[in-house]
Amino acid sequence: MKLKRVCCFISVSALLSCAPMSKVNGLKVELTDREIEITSLQKINQENQDKFLVLTEKLKNALNSSNILRLDTAILLSEVRNLEAKNKLVNEKKLEIENSYKALLIGTEKDYQGFSKTLILAQDDLLKKQDEIKQLSDNLDKKLAEFNKLNNEFKMREARVVELEETLKKKDQAVLKLRKTMRDALIGFEDKGLAISIKDGKVYLRLDESLLFESGKYKLEPKGTEVLKKIAKILEENEDINIIVEGHTDDVPMKSHGDIKDNWDLSVIRANAVTKIILSNGKIIGARITSAGRGEFVPMDSAKTTEARKKNRRIEIILTPKLDSLFSLIDTN
Repeated sequence: MKLKRVCCFISVSALLSCAPMSKVNGLKVELTDREIEITSLQKINQENQDKFLVLTEKLKNALNSSNILRLDTAILLSEVRNLEAKNKLVNEKKLEIENSYKALLIGTEKDYQGFSKTLILAQDDLLKKQDEIKQLSDNLDKKLAEFNKLNNEFKMREARVVELEETLKKKDQAVLKLRKTMRDALIGFEDKGLAISIKDGKVYLRLDESLLFESGKYKLEPKGTEVLKKIAKILEENEDINIIVEGHTDDVPMKSHGDIKDNWDLSVIRANAVTKIILSNGKIIGARITSAGRGEFVPMDSAKTTEARKKNRRIEIILTPKLDSLFSLIDTN
């Protein structure tokens, strides 16, 4: 650049020495313009040099970046290859897993079919069990209803038993009271062929033949009529007492005479005679009294002795409290 400026100066000097003054002035102007132009060019050149330096720096940076990129690219390529290898292994493993899955799926399908059959059987069995449980539940409800019914019936029966026991107690009390009443009224006759006892809840009045009749006869003696009148009065006052009059004989065969053919006839006629005296000496409804002949068939003593036969010849008046309420309770039960 300096060399060019020297050359230009020499050229201008030569021109000034050879050319006229007007041209010199023109050249001076031109020279000035050229210097201005040179200055401008120098400035531009400096700017270009600065740009060149910037570009050179950028190029260096670009080259460094390029080297880094190449290194990164190499690393990436290595990683890609590794990834491809791993991907290959993954694909192979995937294929292996898919094959295993298919095999497992086939096995699972078979297992599912078996399980499905088992499940169906289990469901059927469950339904059967549910039906059995329902049937058992229904049976239990029926049994419970039956139990409640039986329990209610038991409670009712229990109440009736209590009522029955109370009725029996009252009946026993009535029997005891009746025996006492009879003893109090007939106190003078108990040592003259009259005996009063209780048997099977009944009052038994046993009157020996000697107190009522002559041997083989059926007409009542006065002392027998007297005791029967007293008995009739007591029975009139106790309307809830049923009466049975039984005639008994011994086992000695009786000779037939008149209306009496045998011991049976004698026992019946004697029982009827006692019954009529009782009915005629007390206000007693005929339905309360029963007359019966037992002959020799219900002896007190079966021995074949005189004393035994004397015991067997008797009239028994059996007094029983009316048991209508008792029978009603029994029928209800």
